[in-house]
Amino acid sequence: MLEEVYAQTKEHMDKAIDALKRDYKSLRTGKVSTNILDGIKVDYYGTPTDLSQVGSVLAPDATTITISPWEKNLLGPIEKAIQTANIGVNPNNDGVIIKLFFPPMTVEQRQETAKQAKGMTDHAKVAIRNIRQNSNTKIKNLLKDKAITEDESKKAQDEIQKITDSYVLKADDTFKAKEAEILKV
Repeated sequence: MLEEVYAQTKEHMDKAIDALKRDYKSLRTGKVSTNILDGIKVDYYGTPTDLSQVGSVLAPDATTITISPWEKNLLGPIEKAIQTANIGVNPNNDGVIIKLFFPPMTVEQRQETAKQAKGMTDHAKVAIRNIRQNSNTKIKNLLKDKAITEDESKKAQDEIQKITDSYVLKADDTFKAKEAEILKV
């Protein structure tokens, strides 16, 4: 029973770390990424549709993203969706493709992005601690139901704490790597 609790704890904490990495993808680093456009919805014949589903989104160089819609009549709605998303650039529509030119990041922008990454990391740590709390509650319930002894309960809670500490350390290491990537000129 305890091994099951440990396995569930690790699985949920892995998901928290994966979510953190997914959140990091929305942050801008020195090189522009097409992930910055994730979550932008285009009005496609009355249906909100992901930008990547209505055209090809490419990053030909470190400061440019190009969007080639599969239908010419989508240029306007794509342009409008990008302006509404407020990602910090204005779309340039040349009648065939839309180009987004991202200026190089300033030191202040890099520091602000690093702060955002720190906030995301803190949220992940809170999620990890909540998972720990849930696991400890399961262990206490097993103790209350007389399925395990008090000694086993104490050992299990210590083991959960070790797992938690290792995942908090993983979150910190992930943040340090992302921060170095953001602050690198």
